[in-house]
This record gives sequence, C-alpha cells and structure tokens, in this order.
Amino acid sequence: MRDELFRKLIIEVRDLHNVFEPRTTGTQRPGRSYLTPRTTGTQRPVRSFILGIETSCDETAAAVVENGSRIRSSIVASQLDVHSKYGGVVPELASREHLRAIVPVVRQALEEAQADLDTLAAIAVTAGPGLVGSLLVGVTYAKALCFARGLPLIAVNHVEGHIHSVLLDNPELQFPALALVVSGGHTHLFEVREPGDYRLLGKTRDDAAGEAYDKVAKLLGFGYPGGPIIDKLASHGNPRAVKFTLAKMKGNELDFSFSGLKTAVLRWTEQHDMAEEIARRKQLRNPPDWLAVTPQATLDLLASFQYTVIEELLRRASAAAEQIGAESVIVAGGVACNAGLRKQAEQQTGLRFYFPSAGLATDNAAMIAAAAFPKFRRQEFAGFDLKAQAGLSLV
Repeated sequence: MRDELFRKLIIEVRDLHNVFEPRTTGTQRPGRSYLTPRTTGTQRPVRSFILGIETSCDETAAAVVENGSRIRSSIVASQLDVHSKYGGVVPELASREHLRAIVPVVRQALEEAQADLDTLAAIAVTAGPGLVGSLLVGVTYAKALCFARGLPLIAVNHVEGHIHSVLLDNPELQFPALALVVSGGHTHLFEVREPGDYRLLGKTRDDAAGEAYDKVAKLLGFGYPGGPIIDKLASHGNPRAVKFTLAKMKGNELDFSFSGLKTAVLRWTEQHDMAEEIARRKQLRNPPDWLAVTPQATLDLLASFQYTVIEELLRRASAAAEQIGAESVIVAGGVACNAGLRKQAEQQTGLRFYFPSAGLATDNAAMIAAAAFPKFRRQEFAGFDLKAQAGLSLV
C-alpha cells in the first residue's frame, strides 16, 4: 500500500502543483530522481512561511503560518459525514478520504495565504500519534513536496501541536505552565518548562475523556460525535442528580481513568429500564433538536456525567499545577471546546486557564506549523526516512 500511495501522490504533486521539470541535459546524479526541482536562476529570499499538514485522524488540514505566530491560512476538510453513520471513525475510510482531499486542501491553503512553494521556508507534518494509515498520507505527501522543492521537512508530534494551538492565541503566557491535553484520543498532563521542553505528569490509563463522551453518547442512542451533543444537553440537567464516584488512582495520583464512569452510566441505564427510550432515539438519525426528544431524567444523567468528567480533569490539573508551581494552565484538544469545562475552569481560584479559539481546538494544521517554527530555528529537520508512528509519544 505504501509504494502505491507514494506513486499516486508523486503524480498528483507533479500535475497539480507543477513542481517537477524533467532534466533534459547532463547525467543523473547517483541517488537522485530524474525529476529535479525547478530553479529560477535567482536565489530564494529569506522566508518565514511554514506549510503545516495534518492528517492524524479524520480531518485533512493544511495551513500556512508566518513566523510561528501569524496564521495566513487554515483549511480543514472534515470527514464527519463519512464516519457518522458508523458511530465512529473507520480507519480505512479515513485513509481513502485523506487521499482524495490532501492535494486540493494544500493548494487552497497556499492560495489563501497568497503563497506558493517558492515562498515556503519549510514543510511541517504530523508524524504521530494517530491512525497509521491517515498519518501515512500526510507524511508521504509532505516528503514528496520537500523532495521536489528541496525544502526542509519538519516532523511534529500531534500532541505538541495541540499545546501550540493555545500559544498561538496567547503569546503572553508565562512558563513554567501546565498543559492538559484532552481529546478523543488523548488525556495527558504535561509540565511545560518552555515550548519544546515537556515532562509527562499524568495520563489516562484507559479511555481518553473525549472517547468516554463518544461512547456514552453512543450507549444512550445519540449521534456521533457525542461530545458536542452531551455538552449542549448537559446544561439542561441537574449535575448532582446522579452521584458518580470519582476515580481513585493507585500509584500516580495524577493519572486518569474514565472506563469506570462509562460502566456506571451503563449500569444506571439498566437499573432504570432505558432500553426502549434508547432504541427509539437510535431510530431518529440525528434529529434537528435532541433536547426535544430527551426526557429530563436523561438530561440529569448527562449533566451528572459531564460534571464528573470535568471534576476529574480540573481536580488533577489543579493538583499538578500546585506540584510544579505553575500559575498558568493550558487546556488543549477537542474537549477544550466544551462549554461546561470552560465555565468550571473560570471558577477555579489561584490559576489562570488558557483555551484555544474554537477553530484551533479541534485538529488543524495551523498548530502543526506553529509547533514546527522553533524546530525550524534550531534546524531540527527530518530525513526522507521519516515514518508515520501511530504510538509516537511526546516525551
């Protein structure tokens, strides 16, 4: 699959970006393709534009960021319509959709930034963690572009990208800081001494917080993704109606666990004979107003579930911040969009919480380009042997 993918992307790079010109004179140099970068005869000016490419899960994204801080363009092609009918992301389908979208998305990002491949300083790409087939599309495409134009290639960790999504909006943020990265695939606590210098303090031992949201929503017959649905409905329920037990962790008390909470919701539905209600809701297929078809008892259940998740997140974030002496807390990842989490964070005393803007909270390429800029200045470049790594860790 890898060779076939690379062949297709090389052809699309050549045809759509017109970056290759065949060599017509001389002999081929050892180890080099007969396709060589086009040259203009003039030296390229000093550039600060970085093209970011993000394909770690189910969004195909490209962005151009200047000097690591100014977003010139940010394009995201969502696959929500493709995966919603299955109640979650189907990896094989995600890879195929990335193949279809990657070229037009990158081209649009360059056009909106009023840039082209000649004005780029480097190309950054998410190397992991994520779905390996999805990552492979972005990594292969970025390598093809860099090979064609002789541009530096920068590998970026997806989790570090989320941290930089907050730094993009908050350049005044003081270090050391605590980073809570919370999404459908990640729930981590990091000490951030400075950008690029991280120490893992805690992580989930089972489900990520966003994953727990999606699983509970599916269990109760709601659509996918479940996080936004639960967040919206939770505000209409009593958060203290159902008494869920907070997780007590042996060993590292800063670790998380959400599988027990998910099981508690399942047991509650069984005890209250909700099977018929759930079955009816599953037949609705994303009604225009979930609130109108959700009984008050279920609203109370959702509110109690969300209250418990937020309590788990903020309780451990506060403890970790106190442990490292941080006054700033970065909250990043898709769950950072959660209105209930933002409201509760505002009520915390002694800490200042920083959230990304809505467009930067979910997966995007601007955060990847921003995270690449310090690496660019340090000349930390990847080789063409860069691989997609599904389980890539930040530290």
